[in-house]
Amino acid sequence: MTNLDHGKFSRVTTTFHSLLALTVFALFFTGYAIAFNTELWWLVELMGGTAGVLAVHRVAGFSLIVLTTFWVTFMLLRSSSRGNVSAVLPDPKEDTAAFVQDVKFALGRADERHPNARQFAGYTADEVPLLSYVGKGVIAIFTVELLLLMISGLLIWRKSMLIDLYNSQSVVMAFVAFHGLLGVIMMMGVMFHTFEHGFHPAFYPVELKAFIPKDLVPHGHEEPDAETTGIERLRLRPTWRVATDAMGVLVVVGIVSVLLASISYGGYPIPETLAFQEGSVLRTIGINVGILVLFVGLFLSAYGNVLRARYARQARRNEERRGPTTADGGFVEDD
Repeated sequence: MTNLDHGKFSRVTTTFHSLLALTVFALFFTGYAIAFNTELWWLVELMGGTAGVLAVHRVAGFSLIVLTTFWVTFMLLRSSSRGNVSAVLPDPKEDTAAFVQDVKFALGRADERHPNARQFAGYTADEVPLLSYVGKGVIAIFTVELLLLMISGLLIWRKSMLIDLYNSQSVVMAFVAFHGLLGVIMMMGVMFHTFEHGFHPAFYPVELKAFIPKDLVPHGHEEPDAETTGIERLRLRPTWRVATDAMGVLVVVGIVSVLLASISYGGYPIPETLAFQEGSVLRTIGINVGILVLFVGLFLSAYGNVLRARYARQARRNEERRGPTTADGGFVEDD
């Protein structure tokens, strides 16, 4: 099995990944349309005004809870999945060593990166872990953020659960601000995640293994005797450099703008009626650039599922062309 095939997802995992992405994008669009309603007034109007935005946000939040509950149950009850759980847990010894060597490598104090940090450098799957320490960190951060977002979101929605504490306006504002801060951090992470997995030269324009389940991958892609990943045979697409440069600029502008706006913006607590007022031109442009990056991520997710459908259809056609199998496992030749 080559390293480029390393860690292919199951059909359930690819479906969950797509549904989770759709839910999270819906939460981002609605949540930031509420928080930055001055700059994103068009998004509020697009979703039917204040009432529509809040309704979609709550439905998406409930869907996230259902999806997460299903996934945790699925991973714990399925024996083959329990092994994958241990593969994504940080290894204090190896992952720390990989991080330290990466820092030394960046500073010119090491000749090469640690094996636990390189996924596409010509090594086979047996020589590197399923996830690098960076991948494990992303999963850990996203997991904690999603859990805290769900808890804080429920507490904001159902104030009766903490009615005694909610007698203080400061507590209300603290819950809302904490929920918004988590959302800002996760939004920045998702923007970077979109850039990392959509514009990596080995994946551009989308990382297919996140959408095409491993049972649809032709067996010919698995080469147990391969000495390298096969990455040396890849050819960059003509549009890769321009698209990567443009997307990189958009991601940086979006992340910085959302971060600075969240620090300086005085929109909390969320008012009952959203008022569209004049805002800073630069802040308005920057926040809308961030939303544009999220739309690109949503488009790439949809595009990945379109490719998955095409791939499955082509696989069925190829199977039909090969004809029925014989008793000894061979194929019947067409006359």
